[in-house]
Amino acid sequence: METLVGPLEERIRGPLDRLGLESHPFKVGWYNAVLPPAFHLPYSENTLAFVVVSVPAMFEKAFKPFLKKHLLKKIHDPVDQCISHHLLLLRESLADYQVDIMYDYEMLPNRKPKFLAQTAAHISGAAYYYQRKDVQQDPWGEKIFGVCIHPRYGGWFAIRALLVFPDVEVPFLLQNDPIDCVRTEKERIELLEKFNFHWQDWSYRDVIEVKEKYSEEQKTYFATPPAERLKLLNLSRG
Repeated sequence: METLVGPLEERIRGPLDRLGLESHPFKVGWYNAVLPPAFHLPYSENTLAFVVVSVPAMFEKAFKPFLKKHLLKKIHDPVDQCISHHLLLLRESLADYQVDIMYDYEMLPNRKPKFLAQTAAHISGAAYYYQRKDVQQDPWGEKIFGVCIHPRYGGWFAIRALLVFPDVEVPFLLQNDPIDCVRTEKERIELLEKFNFHWQDWSYRDVIEVKEKYSEEQKTYFATPPAERLKLLNLSRG
């Protein structure tokens, strides 16, 4: 079925690109191979999946138009609703396939996430997942969380969802390694320290020179506590 990847990828990438969303294909087996069984995706190893990430353009291309057209009733997170809206439309356009959608915020009944977003981004080649194991002289005596860096947008992006095609197997799909853009030991230590201890100042996002970053309006939105974002957008709870 590998011949399906090209045409199917175009049917996904075209609509998502116009919304400021990137899609990166991978095989479920690549993901499961780097994780313990408790986190495995319940599909065969050659099953085709795509990780979906939002880049800075998403705010203008998808989110603001979505707010203008849709009255948000059952409020949770407006950005999550926007992403869900567009991915459900995409699934409708792919009615000839079964498409399972998992979102980055969804949990299983055992409270484990449905998928590990940063691992998915790394194995798909979308972004490099920097962890303490990537630092040879570990200076920390405490828990350190890893962070993904996009080769064009640095930290100015977000991992949003997985699209899984249970009936599409791609045994010959070739893996794209993520671009290692934070190359030196010093830069990696600086990145992980900024992300873990100073994440609120946004500085970790600029660890590399970026093609584009969030606008001031977008930064203000994401820096605002979730409960106050609706007020910022002049929305009520209807």
